[in-house]
Amino acid sequence: MAQQPWHGVLVATALPMRADLSVDLDAYAEHVRWMAETGCDGVAPNGSLGEYQTLSDDERAAVVRTAIEAAPEGFTVMPGVGAYGALQSRRWAEQAAEAGAPVVMMLPPNTYRADEETVVAHYRTVAEVGVPILAYNNPFDTKVDLTPSLLARLYHEGLIVAVKEFTGDPRRAYEIAELAPGLDILIGSDDVVLEVGIAGAVGWVAGFTNALPYSTIDLYRASLAGDLEKAVPLYRALHPLLRWDSRTEFVQAIKLSMDVVGRYGGPCRPPRSPLSPEIEQTIREHTEKALAAGLR
Repeated sequence: MAQQPWHGVLVATALPMRADLSVDLDAYAEHVRWMAETGCDGVAPNGSLGEYQTLSDDERAAVVRTAIEAAPEGFTVMPGVGAYGALQSRRWAEQAAEAGAPVVMMLPPNTYRADEETVVAHYRTVAEVGVPILAYNNPFDTKVDLTPSLLARLYHEGLIVAVKEFTGDPRRAYEIAELAPGLDILIGSDDVVLEVGIAGAVGWVAGFTNALPYSTIDLYRASLAGDLEKAVPLYRALHPLLRWDSRTEFVQAIKLSMDVVGRYGGPCRPPRSPLSPEIEQTIREHTEKALAAGLR
């Protein structure tokens, strides 16, 4: 069992949109309940996979409330509170805490190339809310790298409890452990589950678990246990899909896989455009191959 609310498999949930691109909160609540039934430890609404950048304030708040109301007892809801700056992120952290979330996931300023002092001030401001913060390091989107030394500074000041590490560089897990013993590391991208899992991760903010929960949870547990006999074949079978989590089209790809396996994924809001026919065919084929191999 997870020792802290941010431990275990926390699914960065895709957000169902109707044909007119309005948010389907009823479908989202059903998806959260299903994630719990499959054995996941929690969900992370309003992350990049949840298309939070395209949501109105009312929609974003409603997504958090819906997830918390749908979650069974002991099932973590860790809302993303990423925003342009600290004041907006603080407001979303307050909303999450008021709704009952035990932890939030936070990027550095997400459209401003902040220096180290600005990043520290950003986390200080939001930490004042009092809800534990999982830092989200995604330098590809934010152009701000939460390096191991910067993460150590944030941790030693008491501003963060964990990090979702999305650089795809498993070497960082070892440096973070050296510089900040006690800072929990969560796998941030699906295509390094095995490498970061055996390096000491205590959680995974997962993407393709939206479509294939049972097999991806099995992969996560085998990786953390160092059971390579089980983990490596699973990893090889899933990796053609998992690697899409680190690509620009990851939201469309995961939603398409959900459609293929019989879970509603649906469309994305602009600026995410439909997949090209070639990419769509590739993802369909890989998902169908996974299903034919018995992966679920």
